[in-house]
Amino acid sequence: MPRGDGTGPYGQGPGTGRGLGRGGGRGRMGGNRPGAGPTGNCVCPSCGTKVPHQASVPCYNMNCPKCGARLIRE
Repeated sequence: MPRGDGTGPYGQGPGTGRGLGRGGGRGRMGGNRPGAGPTGNCVCPSCGTKVPHQASVPCYNMNCPKCGARLIRE
């Protein structure tokens, strides 16, 4: 039903634009995904050796000092 103010039927139209965002602003810290932050450890999946993570060096580009396997993020 038209409202008489030239905006058309009530409840239709462009709205306020709220409630359409996604992601929740979680940021880049935490977890074992790329960009998990500069702190933490890299772990060998074969022997369990832990090596401190180096900033700007992904764990999968590092090799275990004991067995030579590629490391993963803890």
